[in-house]
Amino acid sequence: MTRAQEHGIQIKGTRRGLAITLGQGEWQELLQELDERLTLADTFFRDSQVYLIAGKRRITQEQMQELLSTLENHSVKLISIRASSEATARAAQASGVRLALPKVRWAPSETGGLVDQWLGDGVLMRRTLRSGQSLRHPGHVVIIGDVNPGAEVIAGGDIVVWGKLRGVVHAGAMGNDQAVVCALHLAPPQLRIGSYIARSPDDKVGHRIRPETASVVDGQIVAQAWDSRQKGKS
Repeated sequence: MTRAQEHGIQIKGTRRGLAITLGQGEWQELLQELDERLTLADTFFRDSQVYLIAGKRRITQEQMQELLSTLENHSVKLISIRASSEATARAAQASGVRLALPKVRWAPSETGGLVDQWLGDGVLMRRTLRSGQSLRHPGHVVIIGDVNPGAEVIAGGDIVVWGKLRGVVHAGAMGNDQAVVCALHLAPPQLRIGSYIARSPDDKVGHRIRPETASVVDGQIVAQAWDSRQKGKS
């Protein structure tokens, strides 16, 4: 039995900073143990940043809030979470916690969410994103469907829409100016890549619909026909 399994909570320093690993055990007992260990070394942990390794444990959104509250009581900030449970990943995203996803392919195991598949560095959604819905992910986002007006997509990497893109999008949201946005019909009211921002011109309405890709070129966002961009790379 490993130390993490025996004691429930393992805290250690790594090159990335402090890591908290959740082992086996009942949830409230784990929280209590975490609270006690942070209390014993309050001076050491105060104002520190940690990342959580949840493994296969399924953490609900309510439990995620309890965890965040426990850490906040000791002035500890959770900066990211690594999980192999789709439910835990969703709870983290809903709570505003950045995901550090393992390099594995997740098959859909639950219903009711926007994401159909988790692909390690990215997510795949096979449906239309409707007004009022928001999809945020630290990696790449691929949508097979439309992004309707009033919807929002924010990705740390590229955004690819196999359909009409008419909602607000932000690719490279964590500062990646090399990210791209691709769509069969590229017509967002606002498009951001990294630190750059652009708006669709009003005269684009009525133009011939064609696949396009947007990227940062010479300090500004430029949209090009998808086929001409590929020819330029050959």
